[in-house]
Amino acid sequence: MIDLRSDTITKPTPSMLEAMFGAPVGDDVLEDDPSVNLLQDKIARLFNMPAALFCPSGTMTNQIAIRINTSPQDEVICDQNAHIYLYEGGGMMLNSLVSPKLLKGSKGRLTADMITESINPDDIHRPKTRLVALENTMNKGGGSIYDFKEIIKIAAVCKKNKLKLHLDGARLFNALAESQETPSDYGTHFDTISICFSKGLGAPVGSVLIGTKDAINKGKRVRKALGGGMRQAGYLAAACTYALDHHLDKIKDDHRRARILASAIENLPFVSSLYPVQTNIIIIALKPDRSPQIFLKKLEKKGLLAIGFGPGLIRIVTHLDFNDKQMEKAIQIFKTLE
Repeated sequence: MIDLRSDTITKPTPSMLEAMFGAPVGDDVLEDDPSVNLLQDKIARLFNMPAALFCPSGTMTNQIAIRINTSPQDEVICDQNAHIYLYEGGGMMLNSLVSPKLLKGSKGRLTADMITESINPDDIHRPKTRLVALENTMNKGGGSIYDFKEIIKIAAVCKKNKLKLHLDGARLFNALAESQETPSDYGTHFDTISICFSKGLGAPVGSVLIGTKDAINKGKRVRKALGGGMRQAGYLAAACTYALDHHLDKIKDDHRRARILASAIENLPFVSSLYPVQTNIIIIALKPDRSPQIFLKKLEKKGLLAIGFGPGLIRIVTHLDFNDKQMEKAIQIFKTLE
């Protein structure tokens, strides 16, 4: 079975498992797990930011960021399809007592002008605008990438208006693989950044939140309250460090396969259109007479798994465990569909 439901389904490579089994560990809650400390220091240096915090999931790192960057009754500006709004269980309202202001970006990407127009005036009848949250790459935008020049403009708007700026960078390394920017460029402009290792980098579990030392110290308290204190977490952190050292250069292969697969699919009879493919996500808009549920069942019977992604939409995601031979087989499967 070829599984293209997500890039989260990857399994550790034998070498990654070896690194995990051999990792020195301590107690991360007591801050003496050497493998966790190594990962946190490594990722903080990579982004040229002071500190980082290892967590079990990107949802937790995002929710911690919202909590430490806001106060109750504040408002968070984000895209209407942002992961922090759609896929984190209402966490910003539950955990931080804040409300979202939802904007409609281009494939999920906001602009500085949109944000400027959305900042609330100082009015007791309205929540105080406190945080802007971007997502790069944008999952619901088909893995779309921000123009970094626009990010610089957004950061300037935030600074001028004394707003915090958070990046949900679950797939940021996918964006970096296709652009000229470096991690430290991002570290220059964001107050907090969430990075996920269990997607494009192929680790089984793990995300980090990066920020100032004060932000991370506050984040530790929130992580504790959320149940994120993982004792001998170094076994997991070692997988993330291994991924940083060995899997970054493999991301371009995921993108290459996604483009080849998209090119083979785009003119097939069941396709109305495809979202532009910039990274490793392909979103297929089916023709109106095609049922996504029936389409997915047909794919599964032929040996390929995908997921529905909204009315009339199917998403497939290339990843570390998807090779060229499977790509050719996937193309043949799609071509056999009526």
